[in-house]
Amino acid sequence: MSNTYSLRVNGTDCEVTDSDITESLLFVLRERLGLTGTKNACTEGECSSCAVLVDGMLTCSCLVLAAAVEGQEITTVEGLSNGPEDLSVVQQAFVDNGAVQCGFCTPGLIVAVHDLLEADPAPTDTDVREALSGNLCRCTGYGRILAAVHAAAEQMRSTP
Repeated sequence: MSNTYSLRVNGTDCEVTDSDITESLLFVLRERLGLTGTKNACTEGECSSCAVLVDGMLTCSCLVLAAAVEGQEITTVEGLSNGPEDLSVVQQAFVDNGAVQCGFCTPGLIVAVHDLLEADPAPTDTDVREALSGNLCRCTGYGRILAAVHAAAEQMRSTP
């Protein structure tokens, strides 16, 4: 059965046409809307590489039906920056601290860190580890990710 609905993604209304009502938000973001920053890995909500914000709540997009979030604000990793030349503080901190290896987990981590720093501008290592406990990374060993989070937090606190 084909359906048409509208999603608000990164501040823009996007019409989704000829969609199957059973398509995940992850599938629709990547395959129908061309927002490939959100990654597809486990499709079981175990790795968080597909993390997005839905009405400000950190969400594994592989576990949500796209049609179910019609009328809610969806923010992907692409929506966190002002473009490739104007990275967010968190994105820049990941680059500056070498917290990006293969890059597959990076979008989900960055969305999760934005969510964390919105709630807690001065997280401890324990806070960061807990907030990112659902994000799996096979390349960095997490040390550089922790450094990036603390650098971003410090920059955000010192910038008016």
